[in-house]
Amino acid sequence: MAIPTTASAGTDTMPRLLARNVAEFGDKSAYREKEFGIWQSWTWSEAAAEIETLALGLLTLGVKEGDHIAIIGRNRPYLYWSMVAAQKCGAVPVPLYQDAVAEEIAYVLDHCSARFVVAQDQEQVDKVIEVMDQLPGLEHMVYLDPRGLRKYDHSHLSRFDEIQARGRDQGDPAELKRRQDAQGYDDTCVMLYTSGTTGRPKGVVLSNRNIIETSKNSAEFDHLEPGDEILAYLPMAWVGDFIFSIGQAYWTGFCVNCPESPETMHTDLREIGPTYYFAPPRVFETQLTQVMIRMEDAGRFKQWMFRHFMDHAKKVGPDILDGKSVSFGDRLKYKLGDLLVYGPLKNTLGFSRVRVGYTAGEAIGPEIFDFYRSLGINLKQLYGQTEASVFITQQPDGEVRSDTVGVPSPGVELKIAENGEVFYRSPGVFVRYFKNDESTASTKDSEGWVATGDAGFIEEDSGHLRIIDRAKDVGKMADGALFAPKYVENKLKFFPNILEAVVFGNGREKCTAFINIDLTAVGNWAERNNIAYSSYQELAGHPKVLEIIQGHVEDVNQSVAEDPMLAGCQVHRFLVLHKQLDADDGELTRTQKVRRRIIEEKFDDLITALYDGSTEQYTETEVTYEDGRKGKIKATLEIRDAKTVAVEAKTLEAAE
Repeated sequence: MAIPTTASAGTDTMPRLLARNVAEFGDKSAYREKEFGIWQSWTWSEAAAEIETLALGLLTLGVKEGDHIAIIGRNRPYLYWSMVAAQKCGAVPVPLYQDAVAEEIAYVLDHCSARFVVAQDQEQVDKVIEVMDQLPGLEHMVYLDPRGLRKYDHSHLSRFDEIQARGRDQGDPAELKRRQDAQGYDDTCVMLYTSGTTGRPKGVVLSNRNIIETSKNSAEFDHLEPGDEILAYLPMAWVGDFIFSIGQAYWTGFCVNCPESPETMHTDLREIGPTYYFAPPRVFETQLTQVMIRMEDAGRFKQWMFRHFMDHAKKVGPDILDGKSVSFGDRLKYKLGDLLVYGPLKNTLGFSRVRVGYTAGEAIGPEIFDFYRSLGINLKQLYGQTEASVFITQQPDGEVRSDTVGVPSPGVELKIAENGEVFYRSPGVFVRYFKNDESTASTKDSEGWVATGDAGFIEEDSGHLRIIDRAKDVGKMADGALFAPKYVENKLKFFPNILEAVVFGNGREKCTAFINIDLTAVGNWAERNNIAYSSYQELAGHPKVLEIIQGHVEDVNQSVAEDPMLAGCQVHRFLVLHKQLDADDGELTRTQKVRRRIIEEKFDDLITALYDGSTEQYTETEVTYEDGRKGKIKATLEIRDAKTVAVEAKTLEAAE
C-alpha cells in the first residue's frame, strides 16, 4: 500500500484523500470505537459511506458553501465524520472543546457565525440551548446520543442517524459532487480556536494546503505507515488532534481508535497498543507518578528488582534505543531487565508497540523524559503552534535530547530576532485570524514569517532549537538578572508531588511562587503515613506537606543556581494554594496552560503577602462547582521562606 510523496489533484482535499484511501485500501480499518465494552470497527469504505450520507443530509438542512459547522463532543468516529462531511459540502468545520462552559461556547459560535452545530449528547445540547438567545444566526442542531432528549422541542433539533436517513432519501448527489469538485488546495480546511492564554480565543483559518503539506512532511519524517495505530483521546478542538486524527490519518491511511470514555482511556490504550502516540507532559508525569505509587506499595523484593534494573536502564537504555555502542554484558542485562521489568511495565502503560511517541505543549522534565526512553520507548519532543498547523520542529531519531525541541520540521525555516524571539515560515503557516486582520498582521509579516511569542536560540553545532520561555514572560529582575518563570516552573513540576506552579518576580528583587500539590501523589503519601484529611484544602495546608514542598523548592533552587544566567530566578518565598487552578475558574486555558495575568489579578492579595514579609494570609476565592454554581472558599495560607544559593547571576545584557 504505497503512500504518495506529494499532494496532487487527487490528494489536495480531505474528501479526495478519503476517496483515494477507499480505492487503495478500502477494506482496511479506518476507525475503531469502544462502546459498551466492545470495540467496533469501520473500514475506509464503510466510513466513506457514513460520511457521504451525512453530507447529503446536511445539504437537506440547507448547508451552504462557506458555512461554519460547529462540532462539540468527545473523540468519536461520528464527530470526525462530521468534519469531513462538512468539508464535502464546502462548509468549514469548527471543533469546540467539549468541557467548555456555555459562555465560552457562545463566544465561539457567535464569533464564527455558526448556522449549524453537531453535538455529542444532552450535555452539549443543553449548553447550546442555554445561550441560544445570544445566537440569532444558529439554525439547527444535530445530536448523536439521543438519551435524555426525547421530550425536547425538535423543531430545530435532529438525530444524527435521522439526518443520514434524509441524506439517503432526499439528498442531491450531483450537487454534493459539484461542491467537492469546486474545492482546491487553498480553500479553507478547518478553523480552530486558540486557547486564549492572554485574551479571547482567536479563530485560526487553516487551508487544505496547510494541513495536507504539514501532514505529508511530518508523516514522512517519522516514516508513518498505513499499518500504524493511534489513540484519539485529546480534545478535538486542539490542532494536534486534528493533524493526527484527520490530517496524518487521511494522508497515510492509518487507523484512528477512539476510547470509550476518559475514565477508560488507559484501559483502552492497553487494549489497542498504539504504534504512534502523543501525550502532553502532564499525561506522562501522571503515569509515572502512578507507577511510583504502585512500587511504593509493592513488596521489598519487587522494589529492589525495579530499582536495580531501572538504574541499569537509565545508564544504557537510551543508547540502545539510539543504536549506539553498548557492551555485550550491558545488552544482556538489559534484555533480562526487559523480560522482568521493562516489558511488563510497558504493557501496563499501553506502550508495548509504540514506535514513535511525542510530547509537546510544555517542557517535560529530563528525568521523566529519560525514564520513558530508558524503557525503550521512542519518545521525542516537538514544538508547534495552532498557527503552524502544529509542526515547527521535531527530533530526528538518534538526535533525541531532553533539553531541545529538535530541528526544523521538513519545509520549515527558522530565525531568531534580536530580542531572542523565535520566528518561523512554512507551508503550514495559517491563512489568517478570522475577523481579526490586526492580529493577523502583527503575527505574520508580508514575507510569511510568524512570531511565535517564545524566546529561544538555535545551537550552532547541532541546529537544534532550545526554548527558554514565553517571550512576553521573559523579563528582568530588579538587579538586571534574567527572569524566566517557565524555566523554574517546569523544574518544580518535575516533582510528582507538584502539579502546577506559578512563579513571580519580573521587576522585583526576588522570585516567589504559588504551588498546587498533586492530590493523587500527596494523597497516597498521606495514606501511607496515616495522615487523615477531608479535602484538597486541608491536605495542601498540612505542615508535613508544606515541609515536603519546601524541600522540593530548595532542590530546585540548587539546580537553578547551577545556571549563572538564570540563577537570579531562585524561589525565595512560596505558598501552597488552597485550591487547584482550574479552567472553569479562568485560571487555566482548556489546554491546561496557565493564564498568568488572570492569576496575578485574582490572587493579588496573596502575591502582596509573598513580598511584604507576611508569614500567613487570609483569603477568599470564588470557585465554580461542577454543576455551574458559584461559591467561595476561605483559607488562611502559610507563607514559607526557602533557602537559596548565593551565586553571582549574569544580567540580561551580559547574557546577550
